[in-house]
Formats: sequence, structure tokens, C-alpha cells
Amino acid sequence: MKTTAEQPYIFENISDLMRRLEQPKPLHPLVALVNYGSIKVNVADVGQRFGLNFYKISFKTDFKGQVRYGQGYYDFEEGGLAFLAPNQIVTAYEQEKTYEGYTFFFHPDFIRNYPLGKRIHTYGFFSYAVSEALFLSEKEKETIRSVFNHIALELENNIDQFSQDVMISQIELLLNYSNRFYHRQFLTRKTVHNEWLEQMNSFLADRLDNAVLSGLPNAQELADYLKVSPRYLTDMLKTLTGQNTQQYIHGLLMEKAKDLLSISQLSISEIAYKLGFEHPQSFHKLFKQKMGMSPVAFRQSFE
Repeated sequence: MKTTAEQPYIFENISDLMRRLEQPKPLHPLVALVNYGSIKVNVADVGQRFGLNFYKISFKTDFKGQVRYGQGYYDFEEGGLAFLAPNQIVTAYEQEKTYEGYTFFFHPDFIRNYPLGKRIHTYGFFSYAVSEALFLSEKEKETIRSVFNHIALELENNIDQFSQDVMISQIELLLNYSNRFYHRQFLTRKTVHNEWLEQMNSFLADRLDNAVLSGLPNAQELADYLKVSPRYLTDMLKTLTGQNTQQYIHGLLMEKAKDLLSISQLSISEIAYKLGFEHPQSFHKLFKQKMGMSPVAFRQSFE
């Protein structure tokens, strides 16, 4: 039965999803590993929009065709990883690209009483969009395949007092490798990201010139302009500039403020409003925080 776009289908647990995909009952109620080759049912049959109440990590080893990455399309035959956190609504399409590999599911309750349960939110790629997936080299693909093989072997073992500890370790290893490889991706796709920086600077310069009408630019607005997720944008900027998105915007904002303070005859309040601040006090506070002196003191330094 299909759902409406306004009411996405929610898979409450892993067993529910396994039944829908006509897969065997999971060996562990909170963890499952599925070979894509065994899936004959399209999850889109329950409705194009759906969500999971658990984590999903997809390891696609053999893409056929092009994959969207940011604002462009690229050919990736070497495989990749995609991540989904609980309660994220995604869209499935009737005609998806052909690929092989595995998809791994684990419920938040499985890691809740472990340190991983408290820090899993620090793995930003669970907030990335599908178009920002991790694309792997052949060597990296072998590394990830090895981790998935160990997960598969552990699931086939009889459960004992060490089973959960071992599985948690494998999940952490998979996430840590993913962190490493994403960092590599930011660097190796530097040409693409440098183009984004140029687009960002142009967009922000225009926004700051018209901030009196539009208000201060923000991270969500910038991410929407670049057609990437806010978390991906911040992680990319941290790798390339050492700053998160808000820090990057504030840096350009301060440069604009310094120009106005040094060459214009506008009052401090007029400059604040021109830059998009609702209250001059907010501008004064941010400027002093970033520059180590008040706007008045900065202006006086040019007299």
C-alpha cells in the first residue's frame, strides 16, 4: 500500500524492514547486514518517501552510470558509502542505478550504553545528502569490504557475552575509516571545492551588499545556494579553511565592516543596519569579539 507524500512510511524496526524487503529474519533484532543482490523488492513500493528509526550504512561496490556530486555529475565505478541516521526522511525512486554491495542497519538501542552511543552525532556524514556520498578508491574499497566481512562473520557466530562488544568495535572501525576517507575526499576534490569557494565568496559579497534588505546571511541559506547539506558544507570548509560555515561568513562580514568603518562616513548604527543586523548592539558585540576592539576604536585607529 502506497503512502502519500505528506505521510512518509516509517520503518519502526529492522525486522519490519526485512519483512518488507522479503529478507530472512535478522540474526540479531537490533543489527542486520543485507546483500543488495538478494533484494528483489523495491522499497519505493511502500511510498516514495520513507524513514528509518535506525542507522543505515550502504556500501555500494559497483556503480553503473553517473552519480550526482554537489552541482555536477561524475562517473564513479569504484564504489562508495552512503549514510542515513534515524528519523531522516528520504526519497526512493522506482528506477535506481544498478549496483552491488551491502547495506548495514543498526538500532540506536544497540549502542546506547556504549561511548559510541554518546558520540555518534559527531560523525557528520550521517547528516550528508545522498549526493555527498563517500566515493572510494580500490584500496579504500578493500579496507571497507574487510570490515563488512568481519561484521558478517560476527553476525553468523552464536551470541555470547562478547558479541556486542565485538560488533560495536567493528561499527566504530567502519565509522573511523569513513571519517578518514571523507577527509581525503575533501582534499582530492579540491578543484570542485575551490570552485565552490569562489561561488560562495561571490554570493556572500552580493548578499552583504544587500543585507539591509535581506538580513544577515546564514549557513542554511549558503548550503541551499550551493545545493549541499549544511553539515557537509561545514566539514568541507573546515578541511579547506579551518573554519566552520558560520565562522567563514563572520570573517567576510568583518572584512566588509572594516571597509565601511575605515572609508565611509556612516555612523556605527547605520553600518550595523547596512550589514543586516537588527540591533547595533549585536554588531558591536560581534565586532569586538572577532576583532578585539570596538567598532568605534577601530574607526579611531584610522584618524
